[in-house]
Parts: sequence; structure tokens; C-alpha cells
Amino acid sequence: MARLKVGIIFGGCSEEHSVSVKSAKEVARNLDIEKYEPFYIGITKSGAWKLCDGPDADWENDRCRPAVLSPDRSVHGLLVLEEGKYETISLDIVFPVLHGKLGEDGAMQGLLELSGIPYIGCDIQSSALCMDKSLAYIVARSAGIATPNFWTVTADENIDGEELTYPVFVKPARSGSSFGVSKVSRKEELLSAVETARQYDSKVLIEEAVVGSEIGCAILGNDPDLVAGEVDRISLSHGFFRIHQENEPESGSENSTAIVPADIPAESRSLVQETAKAVYRALGCRGLSRVDMFLKDDGEVVLNEVNTLPGMTSYSRYPRMMEAAELPLTEVIDRMVSLALTGKNR
Repeated sequence: MARLKVGIIFGGCSEEHSVSVKSAKEVARNLDIEKYEPFYIGITKSGAWKLCDGPDADWENDRCRPAVLSPDRSVHGLLVLEEGKYETISLDIVFPVLHGKLGEDGAMQGLLELSGIPYIGCDIQSSALCMDKSLAYIVARSAGIATPNFWTVTADENIDGEELTYPVFVKPARSGSSFGVSKVSRKEELLSAVETARQYDSKVLIEEAVVGSEIGCAILGNDPDLVAGEVDRISLSHGFFRIHQENEPESGSENSTAIVPADIPAESRSLVQETAKAVYRALGCRGLSRVDMFLKDDGEVVLNEVNTLPGMTSYSRYPRMMEAAELPLTEVIDRMVSLALTGKNR
């Protein structure tokens, strides 16, 4: 059988550019080339699209050719610039290995919808919804899922620090990883934390600090057939969990360790997995997502956030949770491709 032509898009303009490149490297290592013919499209930090041999260290060099995804459905693939002319490369499916803004927020998904090419992961609506933490909380609450108490601050708005109960977390409402996140213990620190968050988003989220363990659950599938990976727990030595903020994340975090499977009671594990599935369904996710939550001492599970295209690096939580559930990344990729090709029309 002919191999499926898979466009793997990575890099991007967001602050998570380097994480995306590392994720693409891991996808490349685990892609079954007997089944798939990969076409690697790297997006530079400035937004230039390049067709390259792969996400290696020098993927941005001159050997790469300018290429864009055509929104014209009659092309159904890439337009590649070659000696002043465009050639076309058809694609059967696209895997947007992108994190953060313009990759995980519905923007890339919109271009893929215009192109008519099946793609892995959440659609426009669920991508945009999950990217905005305040909107995700509102929808989750309407489905009966617990969330932290929160407040939003827009670009031209101030907030009275007197009305808050400290500590609180201040974060960009629509950004990824832990960029721009601060823990605020007293009102005198609030303004500075808001300004830090505004470096990444004009809309800022302030949320109460939930006392409990940070836990996560990897979900794979389209409703109603969902597979939950093993639950993990973040063990902290000090401070708070700052994902992808380490200088050398491959060697481990300076203050945290992800324990997989989580060292929690069996009934708590089941509740976490069922809550993750409920969140996934409520927010309309499809393909895959990682649902991050808090497990309180009284057993209550509280939503933290949803990552619609979680990290796929060698040290990332999603593939580790799936591996612990006896689903290696090669098989996860196969399933994601099948879900994208056989799922209901978007």
C-alpha cells in the first residue's frame, strides 16, 4: 500500500517555539516510515514557512525551500517555491505539532479547515476555548466541574488587590506553558505580576491558589470512545510547577518530578480519569488533550487547564502517561492519524 503523506508542521511564532521543535523531533523518531511519508514544514520565529528535511539543528538553513499550506481545496496540500515557480505537494493529513499562540489556539486549525485536509487534534472551537483559561472555566463550571475561583483583567482595566484572598496565581489568560505566571502572596506584588502576564497576553487571569496535588491525565480519542492514560502527580520540592521553564528540561526540573503512575489511591485515580474525560467532552475536545487538575485532600478534583496539543518531547508528560498505559508514542501516533481520517466531519 502507498504510504500516507503526512505534513508535520512545527516551530511557530509563539514563546513555545523551541518546545515545538523538540516535540517534532520526538514525533519524527517515533513515526513509522513504512506507513507514512513525512513532509516537515518548519515555521520560523518570524513566521516564515520552510519545507525541510526534518526538525534537526539546522532546519532553517538555505537548503530549505519556502512552502505554504494552500487554503485552496483544489490543491489539497503544499505550495512549494522552486526557482521562481510553485510546485504542489498533495497531503493526506497534517499533524500540527505546534504549541501556544497561532498553533494551539484555533488559528492553524482554521487554515487547515480552509484547506480541506484532515488534521490531528482539536477543531477551531475547542482549540480556542481551551486556550482561553477563563472561558474554559466558565464552560467547565456549566458542566458541573469544579474550577478555582477566578477574576479576569483586560488591557485597560485595574483590579483592587484588597478584594483578593492571598495567595493567588496571576497568568496570561491565553498563553501556554508557564510563561508569564507568578504566584502572588500579598497585594503589593499584584501590579508587577499583572504587568508580567501582560507581556504575553492583554487578558490576564487571576485565580485562587488551590491547596492540593497537581495531577494530570492524558486523553486520546473522539467522544464517546475515549482512552485515558495513566494519571501523573507533580512532586514539588519548593516553589510552584513551571513547565518548560528550565534551562535544560531534558535533565529534569530543579524543583519538580512527575510521578507516573501517580501515587494516589485507586479511587482517586479513577475519579481523576473520569473527570478528565468529562472536561474533554464538555470543551468539545477531539483527537488528544492533556487535562491538568488539582486533587484536594478531601478527594475533590478541580480543573487547572487543558492543553489541546500537549508537549511530545522525550521528557513531556503526555507521552509518558500514555507509555505507562502501555501505549507507546508510535502507537499513539497511529491512533491519532486514524482518528483524524475516520472521525466525523468537523
